[in-house]
Amino acid sequence: MPTNEQRRANAKRKLERQLERRAKQAKTRRMVLIAAASIVAVAVIAAVAITIVNTKHDDHKSNTAASTTTSRSSPETTAPGQPGQVPPLPPFKPSANVGANCQYPASPEPAAKPVKPPRTGKVPTDPAQVSASMVTNQGHIGLMLANNESPCTVNSFASLAGQKYFDNTKCHRLTTSQGLGVLQCGDPKGDGTGGPGYQFANEYPTDQFPPNDPKAQEPVVYPRGTLAMANAGPGTNGSQFFLVYKDSQLPPQYTVFGTIQADGLATLDKIAKAGVAGGGEDGAPATEVTITSVALD
Repeated sequence: MPTNEQRRANAKRKLERQLERRAKQAKTRRMVLIAAASIVAVAVIAAVAITIVNTKHDDHKSNTAASTTTSRSSPETTAPGQPGQVPPLPPFKPSANVGANCQYPASPEPAAKPVKPPRTGKVPTDPAQVSASMVTNQGHIGLMLANNESPCTVNSFASLAGQKYFDNTKCHRLTTSQGLGVLQCGDPKGDGTGGPGYQFANEYPTDQFPPNDPKAQEPVVYPRGTLAMANAGPGTNGSQFFLVYKDSQLPPQYTVFGTIQADGLATLDKIAKAGVAGGGEDGAPATEVTITSVALD
């Protein structure tokens, strides 16, 4: 049998071992906490650095925009999403406001070509579809205008066509990137800065989203065969439009006002196949495209 002295010695050694284990455990915990804190600190520093870079970049863009006296109307390329992940255009849901009060206030820039603004106020949405023909030096492009979905836009387009605004103008921009395949036209100046001297609000698909809905800024698929308006921001539609020859990803901030017929797509495919002048993905078409005339059928 152990004596009391031996029991006290054993208890002391046991206590010392327990204290040693606890000290090691505490040290381990401190190291884990320090490591975690270090990771958080690095993340915070990285986030601050990113914020600074983005802020500087945004400031640079703002300064550049502020120093520019004319605005360009262009759909901007977005980072392409994975196939199937980007949703389609939202279904059109008519409302009593469609075509109820079309307004065309003066734009900051004067008209690139003399033209009168279209009629204002209520415009008819019947017939729902209006056929139009665009003749170019590269071939015929048949269009079907969506008068029931974007009547204010169709009203403007028809007015400009009737005044021969588009006649003998060049399609100044072709894009061939993965996420954006369009031919842009409608600027008599031929550099993306020209317009009719007035501007007007977006219609479909922008009007399918509640005000300030973040989803209205997320890319959707503008499918091959779409006819849409180019703009320089909300409410700045004018005369420039783009023809989509392959599925493209854009936020729903560009008014869709029609579709392109089969003959038009064949013409666009020929233009796109020739590529962009200089071999890039965004610029003037390598093969010059001139609109001879646009008229309603």
